[in-house]
Amino acid sequence: MGDQDQRGEPQVTPGAAVAEPEQDVRPPRKYKVVLLNDDYTPMEFVVEVLQNFFSMNKDSATQVMLQVHTQGKGVCGIYSRDVAETKVSQVNHFARQSQHPLMCEMEEE
Repeated sequence: MGDQDQRGEPQVTPGAAVAEPEQDVRPPRKYKVVLLNDDYTPMEFVVEVLQNFFSMNKDSATQVMLQVHTQGKGVCGIYSRDVAETKVSQVNHFARQSQHPLMCEMEEE
């Protein structure tokens, strides 16, 4: 074993390379941004939200809107936590401004 100081800590020679402990590196978690169905928000408004906030073309936005309508919710996209939180906040704010009860949430993937 190597030399130790009075406290039992290993002695390091000045200028010597010190190995960093291995870190468990994982990819960042991803989050689904989801729209929830309600009985009041017009389908056209949902399509508008999907086009404006998630850069979907009309066909893709219509497919997601129908999924929201028939299955109760639909995935708008998958993002890092910060981006997902921002999208949820923007959509919910826009819906309230437009006087619609549309709800947007995020779920861990």
